[in-house]
Amino acid sequence: MTAKKGKTIEAVWSGTWVADRLGVSLEDGTGTGTGGPALEELLGLALRRNPKRAHLLVSRVLGKHVPQSPAAVYAAGYGLGERVRELLGDEEAASAVVLGYAETATGLGHCVADGLGSAPYLHSTRRPVHGVEAAGGFEEAHSHATSHLLLPEDPKLLAGSGPLVLVDDEFSTGNTVLNTIADLHARHPRGHYVVVALVDMRSPADRDRLVAFAEGLGARVDLIALASGTVSLPEGVLAKGQALVEQYEAAAASRGSAPDPAPQRPEGLNPGWTRVDLDWPAGIPDGGRHGFTPAHRAALEAALPDMAARLTAALGDRPTRVLVLGNEELMYAPLRLAQALEASGAASAPVEVRFSTTTRSPVLAVDDPGYAIRTRLVFPAHDAPADGPGDRYAYNVHSTAGAGFDAVVAVVDSAGDTAELRTGLLAALAPHTGRVLLAVIPSYVPDRQEPIMTEPQHGPLGEPLRGPAFSSYAAEDVGWLLQDLSDVELEAPTEEREEAIQAGGAHYAESLPVEFQPSPEYQQLYQSALTASAARMARAVGTVTETVLAERSPSPVLVSLARAGTPVGVLMRRWAQARHGLDLPHYAVSIVRGRGIDANALRWLAAHHDPADVVFVDGWTGKGAITRELREALGEFEGFNPEIVVLADPGSCVETYGTREDFLIPSACLNSTVSGLVSRTVLRSDLVGPADFHGAKFYRELAGADVSVAFVDTVSAHFEEVAEAVDAEVKELLAADRTPTWVGWRAVERISEEYGIHDVNLVKPGVGETTRVLLRRVPWKILAQRGAGADLDHVRLLAEQRGVPVEEVDGLPYTCVGLIHPRFTRGATGADGKAVAAK
Repeated sequence: MTAKKGKTIEAVWSGTWVADRLGVSLEDGTGTGTGGPALEELLGLALRRNPKRAHLLVSRVLGKHVPQSPAAVYAAGYGLGERVRELLGDEEAASAVVLGYAETATGLGHCVADGLGSAPYLHSTRRPVHGVEAAGGFEEAHSHATSHLLLPEDPKLLAGSGPLVLVDDEFSTGNTVLNTIADLHARHPRGHYVVVALVDMRSPADRDRLVAFAEGLGARVDLIALASGTVSLPEGVLAKGQALVEQYEAAAASRGSAPDPAPQRPEGLNPGWTRVDLDWPAGIPDGGRHGFTPAHRAALEAALPDMAARLTAALGDRPTRVLVLGNEELMYAPLRLAQALEASGAASAPVEVRFSTTTRSPVLAVDDPGYAIRTRLVFPAHDAPADGPGDRYAYNVHSTAGAGFDAVVAVVDSAGDTAELRTGLLAALAPHTGRVLLAVIPSYVPDRQEPIMTEPQHGPLGEPLRGPAFSSYAAEDVGWLLQDLSDVELEAPTEEREEAIQAGGAHYAESLPVEFQPSPEYQQLYQSALTASAARMARAVGTVTETVLAERSPSPVLVSLARAGTPVGVLMRRWAQARHGLDLPHYAVSIVRGRGIDANALRWLAAHHDPADVVFVDGWTGKGAITRELREALGEFEGFNPEIVVLADPGSCVETYGTREDFLIPSACLNSTVSGLVSRTVLRSDLVGPADFHGAKFYRELAGADVSVAFVDTVSAHFEEVAEAVDAEVKELLAADRTPTWVGWRAVERISEEYGIHDVNLVKPGVGETTRVLLRRVPWKILAQRGAGADLDHVRLLAEQRGVPVEEVDGLPYTCVGLIHPRFTRGATGADGKAVAAK
C-alpha cells in the first residue's frame, strides 16, 4: 500500500499464524469514509505474555516492532496531522496542543504535531524526573506497564482552552482515552478534543460509551484514524493464548536456547561497537517528555542534514541495509535521523534504511512467515527505570534466513548510556550485524524558570566523560561529570603556584601542578606499600560499602569526589558487584575548597537519579574541610544527603567509614597515574562558564606509567579473604556510636597556633594529605607520630628528595602532618635545589 507521497509499506507476513491456532481474526470496518488503507495492510497479530490481553496488534507503520522505511513511518503520522488541521481549521489549529502516549505512540504523536503545523507537543512518560511536578496522570489498563505521567516543563502547556489532540497507535476499548480526558478535564476543562490513531478497533459498545462520555462532559470529541475494524476473539482465547506462549517458550527452553539463538558471527567482523558523535544541538530536547515546541522542531530540521552526514561518515563503506534503532519512549529523534539518512542515501548511493525501536512489551517470537514477530533480542533495562530492573526487547532486528542488516545504529538518550547498555543491548546486537554504532542524545533537563513556549536560552548539561576516551578506567567503572580541558595549558611550576596562592592572587583550582613523575626507587616503594596494605584496604572498602548498603540505600548511586575519591568509588562498586551482584552507578564530580561543589553536576545527578540514593565518596578525611564544604554546598539543593563516606576517617569527621586508623592508602602515593590518568579538577572563569561542568585533563601521554586499573585489581583480589572479617566489623559498627568527635580539627587548630602558621588551610593532616603536600605544594616540614613505621616510608623518601625535615612528635591523632609555611619565598631552597619556605 502507499501511505503518502509514494512511500510504500512493505508486506512482511501473511497474518495467518495466530488465526489458524486461536481463531483470532481482524475484520475490516466499513463505511469509514476515510479512503485509507485496508486494515490488513496496517496490522498483523502476535501473542504476548500478559495476563490482561493475550494478543498484540502489530503495526507495520508505527516503527516499534517491525523495521520499516522511516519515510513511510513519518508519512503515516504526518498525514494524520494534516487531517486534524483540516478538521480544526486554521484558527482552532493555532491554539491546539498535541498529547501522545508512552511508550508506543511518542513518535507518532510528534509526527501528528508536525502535520498539524504550529502545535506544541507533549507525550506521557513512565520515567519520573526529579524536580518536575506531574501535571496529570492516568492508567492504561491493558498495557504491560500501566502508569503514565505528564511532566511538562511549562505548567501552562495543558492549561489552555484550545483543542487537545490525543494520539495513540490504536484504540481497542477507548479506556485509556477516557482516563486521560477525565483527568485533564477535571483540571482544565476545554470544549474540544480530537482523538487520533492509526487504527480504531473499538466495538460498537465502546464507541457508544465514548459518545456518552463526551456528552456528560459537555465537550466535543472527534476521532480520526487511518483504518478501522474489530478483532474477533473466540471464547477462552486469553487462556488458550497464554498456554500457547508457555508451550513455545518451554520448547525453546528444552532446546537449551532462547527463542532467538544468536548466530555465529562471521569471521573478520568487529565484535564491538563504535560511538558516533551526532553533535546534537544545544537547547533541542531529545523528545516530547517535557514539551517540544515548533521552535524546537525548526531547529532540529536545520540540524538533521549535518547529523545524517556524521552518521554516513561513521558508517564508512556504505552498507546496503541499515537499521536505525530507537529506544522505548525515544522514537521521534531516531526516526528523524533515519529519515535524514534515508534521504541522503537516495541522493548519493542506494542504501536501504529501516527504523524500529526497542520496547518493554514481552512478545512471543515465532520464525514463521505467517507471524508478525519473527525474531527477538532480549536484554536488561539500561536506563534505571522507575519500575525496577527487567528485560527489554528488540523485535525483527535479525533474520534467521540471513537477510539481516549490514549495520545497526542504536540511538539512546544519555540517561540510558550506562554500563548495562554496553553489556546488554549493544552486546545483543553485535552478533547479528556487520557493525553497531551508538549515538547518544543528551537527555533534556527541564528548567522551570524558562517557560517551554519560548525559545530555549540554554542547552542541556553535558554528559559524563568515560574511558577510554577520557580516563584509563573502563567506561562502566566511572562517569566523569567534568569537561575535558586536555588541550589547555594549565600546569605551572610548583613554586610559582604556591607564591600566587599565598599572595592571594590565585586559587589552587585555577591551575595544575606539573604532574609528579616518580623515580624508580619511589615506584618500588609504591609497589611495596600496595602489597603490604592491599588486604587492609580491601577490608576498609568492604566495611564502608556494607555500611552504606545497610544504612543509606540498597541501591546507592556512588558519587566520588574527584580525584582522590574516585579509586575508592571504583573499589566500592566492585565490592557491591562481587558480593551482591549489584551494578551500581558511579560518577566523579568536582568539589573545590572555598568554591563549593560543581552545581551543574548536582543538577545532572538530580535529573538522572533520585538524590536520596546519592552517596558522596572520598578517600579519607584530613581535618574535615571538604566534609564541611560539601555540607554547606548541598544546603542549596534538596534531597541530597550531605554526609560523606570515606575509606579512612582519622580526623573523626564522618559517621560512615571503612576505618578510623590513619594508614597508608597507596593511591595517595601517586597522582594521575593511580587515578585514571585524570588531573585535579580545575575551576577558572575563562574556562568554566555558568552552564559548564568543572574541568580536568586526561594525561594520555602517561599511559606507560599508569597503574590505575592494576591498583583496583590488586585490592579487589583480596575481597574474598576479608569478607568474614568485614561482616563481623560491620555488625559491630552498626551497633556502635559513631558520632564524629572532630578530634582532628582541634589538633589542626593547635598545630597551627603552636607552629606560628595561623592558617588551618596550610596544615595538612594524615598520610594522604601529607603525601599531597610533598607532591603538589612547597612544604615546610613534616610532623610524624613518634615510632610510626612502614606507613611513612614513602613520606620519608619524598621529604628527603624535596629537602624537607621530618620531625617526630608525640600526641598526634594522625600518623603524620604536612605543614606549608605562610612566609614562602622563592629565594630559599632545600638540599635538592627546590624552593622551601623561609622562616
